[in-house]
Amino acid sequence: MIALLIVWLLALASPGPDFLAVTHAAMARSRRDAKWVGLGVTSANALWIFGSLAGVTVLLTRVQVVYETIRIAGALYLLYLSFQMLRSIRRRGESVQAAVVKTEPRSRAAAWRVGALTNLGNPKVAVFFTSVFAAILPADLSWGQRIAAGLSLVIMAAAWFSVVLARVFSLPRIASGYRRARRYIDGATGVILAGLAVRVGVEG
Repeated sequence: MIALLIVWLLALASPGPDFLAVTHAAMARSRRDAKWVGLGVTSANALWIFGSLAGVTVLLTRVQVVYETIRIAGALYLLYLSFQMLRSIRRRGESVQAAVVKTEPRSRAAAWRVGALTNLGNPKVAVFFTSVFAAILPADLSWGQRIAAGLSLVIMAAAWFSVVLARVFSLPRIASGYRRARRYIDGATGVILAGLAVRVGVEG
């Protein structure tokens, strides 16, 4: 269990689409918005985690058509998010005052959906959990122990995305710095998301 939690902590700390979705929501919108994006990411992770523990995701990774469909859809969704960010910074005639006004927060459902779709669109997460569980967890683990392991990972994900990242990146000083450099940060985030989309789409 200790080895599993350490591996998962390192995976959570690695910047990726989930990290970018939550931190950008915290800086550009609000802590509340970022919290719900984080809960969306956590919900999707819960599906991958318990699906892997039950052996369901093994079928997903072996049914090529399903796997490829999810992979391409996920890449297209990341490209859509990238396009939205890059389009927002290319708008001409925007006043300086408008540039520093915080974006209006989304509804809880909309924020949750962004987080969930960002995570669900990457079937490599299923491969990750399936591989980690096979390498670390004993084959004769009871269902009670499997559920306990899965819940531990879900709780860690919720704490990281919806508490730590949402709180840290929505701090007034960080949010203020974002508003001053919004165009540059959104531009860099959009480019990174596009790169991640290409990576998800190209790597089989």
